Amino acid sequence: MKFVKQLICAAALALGSTGAAIAEPVLNNWVFNPAGGGFKSGQVINEYLDINGNAFIQLSRTGTTSFSFKETAVFNITQADSNGKLFPLNYRGGNITATFEASGSGTFSGAFSFSGGTIRMYQNPTNGQYGGTNGFYGANLGEMIAEFNVLAGGGGLVDATGSPVRNGQVSVFAEAAPGKLDAGYFFNSAGRDLSTSSVLAFAFTNANTIGSPTKRLVSEVACQFAGFTGPGCPIGTYRNRPGEYFFLGTNGQFKLAEVKEVPEPGSIALFGIALLAAGAVSRKRKAAQR
Repeated sequence: MKFVKQLICAAALALGSTGAAIAEPVLNNWVFNPAGGGFKSGQVINEYLDINGNAFIQLSRTGTTSFSFKETAVFNITQADSNGKLFPLNYRGGNITATFEASGSGTFSGAFSFSGGTIRMYQNPTNGQYGGTNGFYGANLGEMIAEFNVLAGGGGLVDATGSPVRNGQVSVFAEAAPGKLDAGYFFNSAGRDLSTSSVLAFAFTNANTIGSPTKRLVSEVACQFAGFTGPGCPIGTYRNRPGEYFFLGTNGQFKLAEVKEVPEPGSIALFGIALLAAGAVSRKRKAAQR
């Protein structure tokens, strides 16, 4: 616990060291309204939104041991804090999805990081379309309610083929400027609408390679969304090619923090490490209590 406190203190110092950026801690007891109906009818979020989905990764070798990559992903966001209170059931028209497009670089049997990208979150008034053929796997339907710019940094560890190590944790740091969040959806614990704030997002997901992706997943995410033109798009049989392209299954947490000004990317990374360490300690504590 002492180590985690040191990390969080270090992150706070880094965020405020230049005097140009002041960040609040990761939001707790904030409010999310999946139907966009405002603060009073929203759901209190202890810490995070649950995310699960699939990603298509395309690698290009840039050296003997190095590579660049493009990631195209779709996500479903059905609940918060793993509490089982599903948005589509508890909130009329509250089907929340997201798309993710990013690029970066890495080292085989080493680490990778992101250089930039975009996260877009959608509110779909028609439930049950995620995983379908409308739009990109049903992930970009309805109204776009949030747009985040992926910041340099984050990433994780990969094996000799460039795939995340088994259950490898992948981190993404992003930022939404004022006006990039729709009003009526995101609020701090005091009820202030976050659409008027600069907001940081921290996504921590567990990623595993999918050995046999479905034809629909290939068609919707690889062929249509990512623009892949290899086998299976549209003819032939798609198969993962480790070291070149493959699908991942992912699930994890999406957290928010408010900032007065956007911190330097390095400071964001340090703050993200502190959050990651705190989450790991929390999971260990819960496991010990079972």
